[in-house]
Amino acid sequence: MHTREEVLASFSRLLDVMTELRQKCPWDKKQTFQSLRCNIIEEVYELTEAIMRNDKSDIVKELGDVLLHIVFYAQIGSETNDFNMKDVCDKLCDKLIFRHPHIYGNTETNTPEEVKQNWENLKLKEKDGNKSVLSGVPATLPALIKAYRIQDKAANVGFDWSDPAQVWNKVREELQEVEDEVVAGNSDAIEAEIGDLLFSIVNAARLYHVNPENAIERTNQKFIRRFNYLEQKTIKQGKDLHQMSLEEMDIFWNEAKKQGL
Repeated sequence: MHTREEVLASFSRLLDVMTELRQKCPWDKKQTFQSLRCNIIEEVYELTEAIMRNDKSDIVKELGDVLLHIVFYAQIGSETNDFNMKDVCDKLCDKLIFRHPHIYGNTETNTPEEVKQNWENLKLKEKDGNKSVLSGVPATLPALIKAYRIQDKAANVGFDWSDPAQVWNKVREELQEVEDEVVAGNSDAIEAEIGDLLFSIVNAARLYHVNPENAIERTNQKFIRRFNYLEQKTIKQGKDLHQMSLEEMDIFWNEAKKQGL
């Protein structure tokens, strides 16, 4: 492992490189918070993809790309005398210390759940913290993740099922409402009810300690593997997918399942 001094030296080198790029590189010089905003969203998604694959080499690479953006924003802030990397680090450290009174204060917490509950309560008490329970959920979060975070925050203040098994009645209720609207042929109501059904399924996932984003991505990747197998087998037979019946496709699909794809 690297020593603390080596780590600090590398971070200092990164800051120096960033400063030089802002001074000398035409592309880097013209960047702003707004021009970089979409890029960091893309970098975070690439990091999560590497984490899903458990590709350690790619995780290191993608962490570097995310860190680059943090340093980039801090450099821009320092040029306008609004803030710099020291301000970013100090504010983060102050927040972490404040939200961990069981480490830096006299509060006693014995479980991860108690720590999490205390964290949310402290967020509401901070001088510049969120004014309501749900206001800390970013509006721009993807809808599935947002649903999970909304439910999680509501649960932290006691708005939750007393027994996780109760959620399945809600799921069945929402499914029935979808089916009723399908029969009625009301497209707007169908969309609304499918939204309610998805929201209830996300809630079920949360209650059973499953991250719904990870779960659906796991299924996405499984579908991709099996569909690619189906497509390759079709090509080897000299056919086109458009020429295949669903029954013929199912044969290859089931082959893929048997092979563990």
